[in-house]
Amino acid sequence: MEAPNNRLKLEVGELEPKEVNVILNVLPFDLTFVGRDDRVKYFSGGRRIFSRPTSVLGKKVQDCHPKKSVHVVNRILDEFRAGKRDVAEFWIKMRERIVYIRYFAVRDAEKNYLGCLEVTQDITDIKQIEGEKRLLDWE
Repeated sequence: MEAPNNRLKLEVGELEPKEVNVILNVLPFDLTFVGRDDRVKYFSGGRRIFSRPTSVLGKKVQDCHPKKSVHVVNRILDEFRAGKRDVAEFWIKMRERIVYIRYFAVRDAEKNYLGCLEVTQDITDIKQIEGEKRLLDWE
């Protein structure tokens, strides 16, 4: 739903489309949204862990994964669609990095399935955090 002056009215606040795009691209993780029809509708730009060519937009998500993992993709989507689960998560080692991959069922207020959001994040540095850091240490 668009607000006056080309602003997108959100549940809380309003943003210009340009602001939405920049915010999504500056997040410290990758986002990919797959609609209820299993087609890729969106992915964030910026620094991606798994590259995505724009040619995947509109394609079935199953066609964007290696054949050996399509059964896992289908199981996640089937469970989300049936309302049996809302989250699936994995973590893998890529070279010396640890990548955390989470899938979230996206539902409207009436709990209707709208699609799936994939969130991929390099958590290597996060896993190294210990203690506290309360002060800004810039010089």
